Amino acid sequence: MTDFAAIDFETANECRSSVCSAGVVIVRNGQVVDRLYRLIRPEPNYYSWFTTSVHGMTYDDTMDADDFPSIWAEVAPKIAGLPLVAHNSPFDEGCLRAVHKVYGMDYPDYVFYCTCRASRKVFGKNLPNHRLHTVAAHCGYNLTNHHHALADAEACAWIAREILCENR
Repeated sequence: MTDFAAIDFETANECRSSVCSAGVVIVRNGQVVDRLYRLIRPEPNYYSWFTTSVHGMTYDDTMDADDFPSIWAEVAPKIAGLPLVAHNSPFDEGCLRAVHKVYGMDYPDYVFYCTCRASRKVFGKNLPNHRLHTVAAHCGYNLTNHHHALADAEACAWIAREILCENR
């Protein structure tokens, strides 16, 4: 797999549909060819103390942002036909499915690969854990802005290029 889109979502609260930012990194022939970061007005539109403590975003950061359908209209053509890669993909896939459902949007059958699961298979007990920053560092990537959707998507893309791409 040398062509894929690494994707990361941050949420505003405990609802998977409350996507408040998205980071996407497009990789073709093993090389990053495009990056996209967007703030999104979440649904439901409130922030929990916990999520704000994780990523630092608040209502004020996204109150003037576009809603998910507007953002996804820009993202979808860029990732069309590509497998999606995420670290802990069940979370990101769950967010994508939930937000599509909330807005009554048809959900394409995206194919997801999980770099966390792949890390467990490839590195096993050679790592103390398989969190994004740990795996990224082991693969030679310095993740300095963890829980920023684009930074996390870039780290995921790096990891995927190291352990999922065939030509590495």
